[in-house]
Amino acid sequence: MKVLFCTWAWPSHLYALVPLAWACRARGHDVVVAGQPALLDEIARTGLPGTAVGTDVDSVELVRGYVLPSAADGPPPAGPPVGGGPRALRMVLDNAESMTADLVDLVRDERVDLVVHDPTAMAGPIGAAAAGVPAVRHLYGTDLLLRARGPLTEALAPLAARHGAGGFDPFGAATVDPTPTGLQVPTDYRRLPMRHVPYNGSSRGPRTAGSPGRPRVCVTWGHTMARLGPDRFLGARTAAALAGAGAQVVLAVSEAQLPLLDGVVPEEVEVVVDTALDRVLPGCDLVVSHGGAGTVLTALAHGLPLLLVPQLPDHAGHARRVAEVGAGEVLTRDEATPERLLEATRRLLPEDGPARAAARKLQAEMAAQPSPAEVAEQLEGYPGGRAGHL
Repeated sequence: MKVLFCTWAWPSHLYALVPLAWACRARGHDVVVAGQPALLDEIARTGLPGTAVGTDVDSVELVRGYVLPSAADGPPPAGPPVGGGPRALRMVLDNAESMTADLVDLVRDERVDLVVHDPTAMAGPIGAAAAGVPAVRHLYGTDLLLRARGPLTEALAPLAARHGAGGFDPFGAATVDPTPTGLQVPTDYRRLPMRHVPYNGSSRGPRTAGSPGRPRVCVTWGHTMARLGPDRFLGARTAAALAGAGAQVVLAVSEAQLPLLDGVVPEEVEVVVDTALDRVLPGCDLVVSHGGAGTVLTALAHGLPLLLVPQLPDHAGHARRVAEVGAGEVLTRDEATPERLLEATRRLLPEDGPARAAARKLQAEMAAQPSPAEVAEQLEGYPGGRAGHL
């Protein structure tokens, strides 16, 4: 079976696909990951075969356009949003326009049997429908696009029709869902639950460990916010604020983020560089973060509560679900003063507190879900498609 995994050029969206892609390859299937040219180096670092489709899109500028409003940013610019319509939908459409023609050709020419795609990479289901093969969505967090199913289908219809994929479903034939039951939303589609196996990118740092007897707080701000601008990266100031919480504070950053720490982070904060989050969290008691889906799921896989300060709509959506089930707290950017951060941290740190109990419940739910290897086996038995037995 030849399986094509598809995403646009944003590393965290690629990372979510990696465990299942490797599981399919380990079962002997021919696997290739397709993305825009800017993603090729990151694909290569996963060890998976990659191929470029389409042209690069300035997604950084598009994402920058829908940062949640904050008093720190001053008044919003006058006039309607550039390009009109929801900016997030515009980003999905721009990436689909960039990638679809090449992806349609790739699926047909390479006789692909199954397309597995990121939920925001709409070239995937269009390419699959054009070639008459099944497409499976792969979520990276709570399904925040469910409410946009109708508008998404309508907006993509002209592009789909142009490539002979009229009547396609952007949600595909099934959806792989790595979120625990408590973070899922009610749906009417076929869900393939899968255990979240953390993949946070390549790591060159050692596994970290704290000192016995002291609580340990991990602060991480992912990769996205710093790419949007230095003022969007709140990791340094957050770590500095929590240095007075009576806990060990470890700040996980990339090498590119190091200049943003100068003069902000006190010496007592431990800084780890280019170390996968999964290797930082053992021995930690709390994660303080921006609310990215990969960070949230990795923290919960370790049974850790979260204090989240979302700055993008999808981060806010994931953070809201965490708060609703009691596994953490959420502060807006304007609320995240040093005093409020310290207060929330002290509430969330106790080993026997309700947030830790809720996080451990979600951890147990995640562990009970089928492994990526088991989901790879399910994909082999999915009906329809060129392989005949899919």
